[in-house]
Order: sequence, then C-alpha cells, then structure tokens
Amino acid sequence: MNELVPLPVLLPLCATGLSLAFGTRLKQVQRLISVAVLTAVLGLSVALMIAADRHGPLAVHLGDFAPPIGITLVADRLSGLMLTVSSAITLCVLIYSLGQGMADRDEETPVAIYHPAYLILVAGVSCTFLAGDLVNLFVGFEIMLVASFVLLTLGGTGPRVRAGSTYVIVSLLSSMLFLTAIAMTYAATGTANFAQLAGRLAQLPLGVQILIQTMLLTVFAIKAAVFPLAAWLPDSYPTAPAPVTAVFAGLLTKVGVYCMLRTETLLFPGNRLGDLLMAAALASMVIGILGAVAQTDLKRLLSFTLVSHIGYMVFGIGLATRDAYSGAIVYVAHHITVQTTLFLTTGLIERRSGTTELTRIGGLARAAPLLAVLFFVPAMNLAGIPPLSGFIGKLGLMRAGVADGGAWAWLLVTGSAVTSLLTLYVVAKVWNLAFWRAAPPGQAAAGTLLEAGPDEEDADIDTGPDHIPGSGDESVRQRHQPAGRAVAATLHGHAVTTTTHLPRPMTAATAAAVALGLAFTVFAGPLTSYTNRAAVELLTRSPYTEAVFNP
Repeated sequence: MNELVPLPVLLPLCATGLSLAFGTRLKQVQRLISVAVLTAVLGLSVALMIAADRHGPLAVHLGDFAPPIGITLVADRLSGLMLTVSSAITLCVLIYSLGQGMADRDEETPVAIYHPAYLILVAGVSCTFLAGDLVNLFVGFEIMLVASFVLLTLGGTGPRVRAGSTYVIVSLLSSMLFLTAIAMTYAATGTANFAQLAGRLAQLPLGVQILIQTMLLTVFAIKAAVFPLAAWLPDSYPTAPAPVTAVFAGLLTKVGVYCMLRTETLLFPGNRLGDLLMAAALASMVIGILGAVAQTDLKRLLSFTLVSHIGYMVFGIGLATRDAYSGAIVYVAHHITVQTTLFLTTGLIERRSGTTELTRIGGLARAAPLLAVLFFVPAMNLAGIPPLSGFIGKLGLMRAGVADGGAWAWLLVTGSAVTSLLTLYVVAKVWNLAFWRAAPPGQAAAGTLLEAGPDEEDADIDTGPDHIPGSGDESVRQRHQPAGRAVAATLHGHAVTTTTHLPRPMTAATAAAVALGLAFTVFAGPLTSYTNRAAVELLTRSPYTEAVFNP
C-alpha cells in the first residue's frame, strides 16, 4: 500500500502535461482528463485513509534515499482525512466550473489554461498534506502559489490582477520567512525531515526552539489567515471566479491550519505558545465575525466569516489536548466543505440575480426555491445549528475548553458561543435580504446582459448618490445594468447573462457539496471516533516516526 502514497501528487502533475498538450483543440478531452484524474485521486485518498487507520502511517522514500537526503512522503490518519475531504471538494468544484464554462461558452485562452492550473493546484495541496519534511512542505506551498496566481487572474481584468498581486506579494513574503526558518532549522539540527526533527529539536536551547517555532507559526498563520495576519484575504478572494473563490476559501486556508497541527504536535510538543495561539484564536473569531456583520456584499461577508471560523481551529491547536485536537480536526473537515459550498451557492446567486450585493437582491426563496435550500443548509451548518456537523465540531472544542478550565480556555469558550450567535445573525441577515423579502426594484431581470467593458474596468470608484459601500470590487461599473458586477461572474471575467434556469452541472455540484456536509452529520459517530484516533496518534508521535524510519 505504501507505493500508493505518491500518486495523489504525481497523477495531477502528469495530467497537467496531457491537458496542456490538448489545449483548446480538444476541449472535451481536456475536461475528461481533469474529471478522471480527480476521481482517481479521490479513490486513492479514501484508500490511503482507510489503510492508515487500519495499519498505521504509510511512508515512502522516493528513489529509496533515506532521510535526510531523500524525499519522504507520509500518509497518516490526519493527512488521509485531509486528502479525502480536499479531493472530494476539488472534484465538486471542477464539475461546477465545467458547468459554468459550458454555460458561458467560454472559448478564450484563459479558460484553456484553467484545467492545467487547477490540476497543479490539486497536486500542490496533496504534496503539502503528504510532505514528510520542511523542504517539500515549502515546495507544496510554492506549487499552490504558482497555480493560485493563474487562477486568481483568469481573464486579466484589472480587479483580478490587483487582487492577485496582493495575494502574491503576501505569499512571497511568507515564503521568504519560511525559507529562513528552514535554513535556521537545518543549520541547527542538520535535517529538515519531520521524524528526525521530532528528536533533534528538543536538544536545542530553549530560545532557539521558540524562535524556530514562532517563525513557522507566523508562516502558517499567514497561509491560514489568522488575525492579525488576515487582512489580505477579504480583498483577494471576492474578485475571482466563483469556483476559484470557493476552492481557495474552503481549502487553501486549511492547508495552513493543517501545517500548524502537524508542526505543533510532531516538532514542538509541550504547548509552549498555547496562550499566544488562543489569543490569536479569540481575536480571529471576534474581529472576523464583526467584519462580516458590517458587510453588504455576500462574497466579502463570507470572506470575513472564513477569518472568524479559522479561530475555532486555532482554539483547538492552542489547547493541545486530545479532545481539542479531535474537535479541531472535525471542524477543519466540516469547514472545508461548508465554506466551499457557500461560495458555490454565491456563484449561483450571482448568476441568477446578476450581483452579490445584498441590498440589490431579494425574492429568491420564491423565485428559486432549490437555490434557497442549497444556501440554507450550509448556512445553518456554518452557524452551528444542532445536529449539524458545525454544532458537533464546536461542541467538541467547547467541551475541551471547559475540561481545561484555564482562564484563556474559558475566554475562548465564551468567544466561541458569541461568535456562533453572531454567525447565525449574519446568515439570517443574508437569508432575509436575498431570499425572504420581496425583490427590490433595481434587481436585474432574467436575460439581462451584464457586461464590464474594457474601457470601464479601471474606472474611478463611483461615489455618486447611488453608490453603496462594501460591495466588494467598487472600481467596476456595468454598462447595461448598474446592479450587476459581471467581473467575477464568469471564468473569463467580462460578461454574464442572468437566467432563471441555472446550469445543471453547477447546481448538481453544489448539491453534492451540500450532501457531503450533511454526511458529516449522518456519520458523526464514526467521524469523531476517527478524529479521536488521529488526535491520539498526533500526541503519541511514535507511530509517525517509526513509519518513516522503518517504512
């Protein structure tokens, strides 16, 4: 079974070459390759998760070079679950994007490179989850960065390029810090392999340990958008196409959380920076959700809830107990699914109404009842309404906080409850404005062409009497319908026609993501048992190191 470990990385990379070779000439073949490869990766991920649960961590040294020289990939319970959830979500998003591209009849070159870039992104995510050393973890980050910039700037519109530039600058700064941390770690220990570092870091002076730990945590906090290192996220994600925003918001930030889980348990046991992590968790929860309360654009609102709910995961890492780690893992899996689903639903709302500005949408519960259901279920899940998986994850974390009994733990328990209530208020506001009330007079009618002309993409911000702040990208005005913002509606970024009949692949992919979120509720017992075993494995550490030294 060990020989299967590299395949989630290798298959998407090999498929990228094939996809580029076919390009625009055989679009159907390109689409078929992407779907087939991601389906295979999902099957492999499930197999690795089951094998790791039954037989312990699986490790492989590429080229049969032992550490610290060789490349080591490891699949344990944590990485197996993360691979499975991420593979399922990336497959749903791919199908959604296929439906969007076919509905828009996107024939431009940017869409031809969408599939290769998306496959590279999947390979980078898989590499990060399986990396057995700091160097290959860095490589996984850089693979994701290259693909992310291409996907964020699809179509080359002004707002997308500006948002992509911000994302790249922040990512490059974090990469430089990461490289510095790797260099310091190697200089101090003579290795970058996780299993070897688990024994050697403890032999270093305490000050050196804390310095390396702080640098790595800073890097991963930037990736995860933990406050106060999250300011880049609300301005970077909302301008991208709906499927790109969905996979970025749902998945990429959790890569940072995964890295925090891995390094804090394997490399730096003892929870020396637990209070700092809990302070950051509380700030992320409260400030993030208050930012969401102030928004009137649905994409920006969801971006702020993303920052807020990252705090729950950091809460579990800061407590550093078995129940806390288990609750954090449950919440990571839950949040990947639910946040992605909400952004996919937002894309459907934008296609149906021509905008994501909540003050210009209404009446969708009656006009599009299926769309209302697709939003309502994950929204309630995000708010933590019983018995959904969001409630299960939050309850596990809060119980762990109560069991800890410390001052920071009680503050986090209180902050968790307040944040959950404010999240319910936020999603209720969205429901009342977009779905429950009557359609406002300015809402675009079905069949309205919304277009952002080339001469308008870099126009000055509209500050006239009809301007509504908080609407995301405010530098783009529509030629045919002021209520619309087509710049983020299509893959190529220029125009969309509102419709009452949403494309079936987009709706089906969103429904599948909703069903996956509900599956976490239906199978909550097996899921929590699995995460408990994963948490014990993380705290024990020896199964991981033994698998690396004796694969």
